[in-house]
Amino acid sequence: MLKKYILFCLVLGLIASCQSSEKAGVAETGEQPDRPVYMFTSFREPADEGLRFLYSYDGYNWVALDSTFLKPDAGEGKLMRDPSIVMGPDSTYHLVWTTAWRGDSGFGYASSKDLVNWSEQQFIEVMAHEPTTVNVWAPELFYDEDQDRFIIIWASTIPHRFERGIEDEKNNHRMYYTTTRDFKTFTEAKLFLDPGFSVIDAVIVKRDKEDYALILKDNTRPNRNLKMAFGNHPLGPYTNVTEPFTGNFTEGPTEVKIGDEWLIYYDVYEEKTYKAMKTKDFKVFTDVSDQVNVPQGHKHGTIFMTTESILEGLKEAAAEKGEAMTKNNY
Repeated sequence: MLKKYILFCLVLGLIASCQSSEKAGVAETGEQPDRPVYMFTSFREPADEGLRFLYSYDGYNWVALDSTFLKPDAGEGKLMRDPSIVMGPDSTYHLVWTTAWRGDSGFGYASSKDLVNWSEQQFIEVMAHEPTTVNVWAPELFYDEDQDRFIIIWASTIPHRFERGIEDEKNNHRMYYTTTRDFKTFTEAKLFLDPGFSVIDAVIVKRDKEDYALILKDNTRPNRNLKMAFGNHPLGPYTNVTEPFTGNFTEGPTEVKIGDEWLIYYDVYEEKTYKAMKTKDFKVFTDVSDQVNVPQGHKHGTIFMTTESILEGLKEAAAEKGEAMTKNNY
């Protein structure tokens, strides 16, 4: 009995020693598990408050961070709509956004290492060479790893440039693009997509090498729904435009890959709700709206991956702002 007791004590001592060593090693190196987190950029109407975020651990259930992290100050409109974020190979987050409904001939840009502290905002004027341009809407970032460059696509209207349906001449959009490697110099803006109808809110998806899909909004009346097109290069040409995979009055799509399936989130703005479709091939879609949870008031942005340590920094910043606001209210 005494031998069993001594052995039991030795085992307990060994476990305690291992746990202490493990804790000491973590404390010494500062290394902690940093699990991935899905992040969803967001804004709230009337789009003058600034950048917001939702986060999720599974890509289906989203939680809002109750704070803004960058107040818009670029362009004439000073708005922040359609925020799009991509992380570059140097672990810098790059952000672009819509600065005005009409009048501005470019988009806003800023960068950050932690999503809390941001660079000085810039107004990237991309349509100055087209003086009749009505707007620059929903710039969307895509990192082209094969060419080590960023592609930015957006929708603009140039009246009387293209055939139109029943929509107004100043609401007849086509997609344009520019590229950059450093966000200091940009290539001249060129036409990205003319599918023969007014188109906005396009999103480039890389499925495989030389295999790309494009989610787009047919903005013609009465359609205003989401469709697909396909190409073998990120800049297209994109062809074989499909029939819509959503109902009407939908916009602002963004995608995220979970396992071997893609989720496409989109804004059903007439119903003031968010829905989602699941697909493996961007040809057959399953409505999984009853499986997702998106906080009310969220307006469309893009989904990207970050880490829990970045999320914790955002939470701390939000808490500090909340405390500061509380103090200011007294």
